[in-house]
Amino acid sequence: MVEREKRNIYIINMIVLAGASASGKTEVAKVLAKKYGITKIVTTTTREKRTGEVNGVDYFFVTKDQFERMILEDKFVEYTLYNGQLYGSTKDQISNDKCVVIDPAGLRSYLNLKNKDIVTFYLEADEITRRNRMVSRGDSPEKIESRIVNDRIAFKKENLVKVDYVIDSSNNRTIDQVAEDIYNHYINHKK
Repeated sequence: MVEREKRNIYIINMIVLAGASASGKTEVAKVLAKKYGITKIVTTTTREKRTGEVNGVDYFFVTKDQFERMILEDKFVEYTLYNGQLYGSTKDQISNDKCVVIDPAGLRSYLNLKNKDIVTFYLEADEITRRNRMVSRGDSPEKIESRIVNDRIAFKKENLVKVDYVIDSSNNRTIDQVAEDIYNHYINHKK
């Protein structure tokens, strides 16, 4: 692990990806890992696995009781209740050149970490694009509507406390293009 030194303090560099449901965060994180070696922090959740997801790769899937025990053991950097499910990122996942996919509350927690140089990105896509993506990945109409409604509140501009870059992730750009933009901003930020 290569760490940058700033005033005799080692700094860990990380990417934070925030955005509403189906804005492309997870897909961008996959491209960042494959093409640029920026691996995704594997977050922990109580939600059910989607088709094709792998425990320990996409998420750590746990029960609500297990998650609550982890909270009591102070294992999380941040955690949140989102669409009726618990999500959180554990302290043991933080390291150099990683990225994390989080909501605005999680963003605030990461920004409060000591000795971390966090570069934050907000992936922006319109509701029609996001709705179509959720339909194509097989989300139920009820879940789609719930996520759209919740995201209107959670991702208001005033809830995004510090965003370094707003990136258009709509259908007129490929996931590879979005990931390349993010990587280039990140590398330039580290210089």
